[in-house]
Amino acid sequence: MHVNHAAGADPADSISFDDFLKVDIRVGTIVEAEAFPEARKPAFKLRIDFGAPIGIKRSSAQITERHRLEDLVGTQVLAIVNFPPRQIGPVRSEVLTLGVPDENGHVVLLRPDQGVPDGGRLF
Repeated sequence: MHVNHAAGADPADSISFDDFLKVDIRVGTIVEAEAFPEARKPAFKLRIDFGAPIGIKRSSAQITERHRLEDLVGTQVLAIVNFPPRQIGPVRSEVLTLGVPDENGHVVLLRPDQGVPDGGRLF
């Protein structure tokens, strides 16, 4: 499957509501953020707390252009928690942190505009 990350990309094929329900998107709080100099593209290593029963999961996120490392801890974000883990260099990414491109194609994190309980599922 080709993923087009550009703003204004063509819409994806239609799916059923049952297909949507298979994608488990949850809110979690970033509890640790580190530089990831080994990554091919600039990225940060994140540890995100999704609360019980999911707990803390690792992610690699290419968000270095629009987000400062020192501002990330304590930030709530949305992530897909039921993809299989991916090895990204030395990091095992366990969740896919979600974002959308700005006008220059740089990733802006998706996050609630108010604090909500960690582990809440998007619906």
